[in-house]
Amino acid sequence: MKVSFGSAYPLGATLESDGVNFAIYSEHASKIKVCFFDPETGHSIEQVELAHKTNHVWHAKIHGIQEGAHYGYRVWGPYAPEQGNRFNPNKLLIDPYARKLSAPVENSDLNFGYQKGHVSDNQNDLIMDERDNSEVVPKCVVVKENVRDSIIDSVNKNVRGSWGQNKENNDKAADIIYEVNVRTYSQGNLHIPKALRGTFAALASESNIEYLKRLGVTCIELMPITAFASESHLHDKGLTNVWGYNPVSLFALEPKYCSKESLQEFRLLVNTMHSAGIKVILDVVFNHTAEGNHLGPTLSFKGIDNKSYYYLDSQSPRFYQNFSGCGNSLNVAHPAVIQLLMDCLRYWVVNMGVDGFRFDLASSMMRNHNGQVTNKGYKRHPLLLAIEQDPSLSGVMLIAEPWDLGECGYQLGQFPNRWYEWNDRFRDSVRRFWRGDDGELAEFAKRLHGSHDLLFREGRTARTSINFVTAHDGFCLEDLVSFSEKHNQANGENNRDGCNNNYSANYGAEGVTDDQEILNLRQRQKRNLITSVFIAQGTPMILSGDERSHTQQGNNNAYCQDNEHYWLNWNLLSNEQSSQLTLIQYLVELRKKYSLLTRIDYPHGDLTCQHSGINDIDWFHPSGKRMMAADWESDSLKSFAMMLAKKDDDFSGYLDSEFDLSDGLESENSHTINDDALFCIFNADDQEQPFHLPQFNGDWSMVLCTYGWPKRQETIPNEILIEAKTCKILSFKKAERLVAA
Repeated sequence: MKVSFGSAYPLGATLESDGVNFAIYSEHASKIKVCFFDPETGHSIEQVELAHKTNHVWHAKIHGIQEGAHYGYRVWGPYAPEQGNRFNPNKLLIDPYARKLSAPVENSDLNFGYQKGHVSDNQNDLIMDERDNSEVVPKCVVVKENVRDSIIDSVNKNVRGSWGQNKENNDKAADIIYEVNVRTYSQGNLHIPKALRGTFAALASESNIEYLKRLGVTCIELMPITAFASESHLHDKGLTNVWGYNPVSLFALEPKYCSKESLQEFRLLVNTMHSAGIKVILDVVFNHTAEGNHLGPTLSFKGIDNKSYYYLDSQSPRFYQNFSGCGNSLNVAHPAVIQLLMDCLRYWVVNMGVDGFRFDLASSMMRNHNGQVTNKGYKRHPLLLAIEQDPSLSGVMLIAEPWDLGECGYQLGQFPNRWYEWNDRFRDSVRRFWRGDDGELAEFAKRLHGSHDLLFREGRTARTSINFVTAHDGFCLEDLVSFSEKHNQANGENNRDGCNNNYSANYGAEGVTDDQEILNLRQRQKRNLITSVFIAQGTPMILSGDERSHTQQGNNNAYCQDNEHYWLNWNLLSNEQSSQLTLIQYLVELRKKYSLLTRIDYPHGDLTCQHSGINDIDWFHPSGKRMMAADWESDSLKSFAMMLAKKDDDFSGYLDSEFDLSDGLESENSHTINDDALFCIFNADDQEQPFHLPQFNGDWSMVLCTYGWPKRQETIPNEILIEAKTCKILSFKKAERLVAA
């Protein structure tokens, strides 16, 4: 093979007209070779040394290499774990910039850089394993999509362009996010050809697109879709990681999710979603990799430049700092890692057309070179600053899971203004309030208000809070109202794994029951919980399957359950399940109809107009009076109402005697106004509660009642009865401006 100098940028394997440019970063390596393999037999063909080094980037252009070539790296340097170096040229390594892998990652002892079981567990990793792993490790594949000049024009025309056609319609009711796992979502769907189940093609199928459109969601948030590995302890138990939060690559798609034409299939998925007016958000894991701790495998970064890519213990660099809880933490303060992550984000946006990212354990992105959370990290951390200034990322949605497991890891409210944040305080408060916990009313009201107390900062919008009651972590909605305790025995850890503080309830029986009274209450509680998500200020997110009353049999940590008991059930829905699906569809339409639910700015309790006596947000006691300080502080009060009103001068007058409306009454003819306000009543008590409505010049109509759904009542009296564990939403059927006598 002819070899020339090549270029240090771009990193990875870049297909050119007369060969491929290879470039890989390693500050501490002494030699690097790129190794080629026969795509059919897997046999080694040739090894070529990258003899040129520019700013710690090893590079060369190898002529004659074509699209589809299989390759990997071998990297030389000291194997000295006590010094933080774990170079082992016997291990074929995955290119951090690989766009495609030949196969899923296989769990094999050959992928470990040390001799497993050679001595005691405490010393295992100190003895290098000299066996070759090239037979079991997936090969990197050279792809055409790396061509520098043609790809951007193609993507802009075919991917981003298709989204622009539907963006206007999508933005009318702001975003509604739908969290999806590619495999478990469709693996059990018998309406999709078996070969396509659990893949991108299934998500892009006509039947699924129609389902999502009927559901009304505007964004699908895909749990990790890049290549990942199962942890060794799962392999030993006969289990597999199905969630994907154990990445091997940040660029290459998980081979199980697609055929050999992986990039084309994913781009088709993006195109298809965009044509339907649905955004695509990727859940990315930038906090750790599948290489684990000092006893984990050597698949890529660990063998390329362990000291650069990971946070190591400064006192004992044999060991890793572990802010992720998964064994290691990527050193996001290192320039090479920042470049890797930025190149990754740009690739998915510019080349593949995605619309945003959800960052797993995003507080890790605030950690400095010592692993400490930087004071006001959102203003100072180089990675966050790089994201903020990059024009390619200026229009995408950025969502933080604002915590990790390290010191000072909880950072809710501390991300840059344009970022959205997963709001666990919303999740927990809504669960506790509807469960009937004492003293939760004030906290619940704050979450309905968009968590202004936690998230507001000059320049931030009311949509910052990602409001949810369920996500992939924890109970699904059906289990949240069916189990008081987690039941994770199937995970093989004696029920020790998973969160213990779920704020769930079974309402009289643990799990499956035929008691109709219990079942009715569970159905009502599901309606209450999901309604709270949709009527709160912020951006709602629902977990796929919750609309179909999917159950995980009480398992609140189903990351390793890839079987028919955990796949979404696409069989014909029961009446109760159909009712849940219909409710969510109705709530989506409610947000489209009432702009009061999708405000950009936080409502602050300001008067809607000078003489109306009405605030843009207000809170009412069951007596019909405004909530007072003592009401908010009450442990026993579990019923109240939130009123949202338009902030303009057309709102009808308030007729309560505590307001003086005698001055400034209009003398013009009466003026009809529609949808002036919404009055949302919540009763989390076990007893029914009479509720006096504030007096307005107009008629109330009920638009939603979680008791006996889908019953609705057109006109209601000034005092209504709110059943136990019930939410009712009222609006004006007609309101007229007050006219002077």
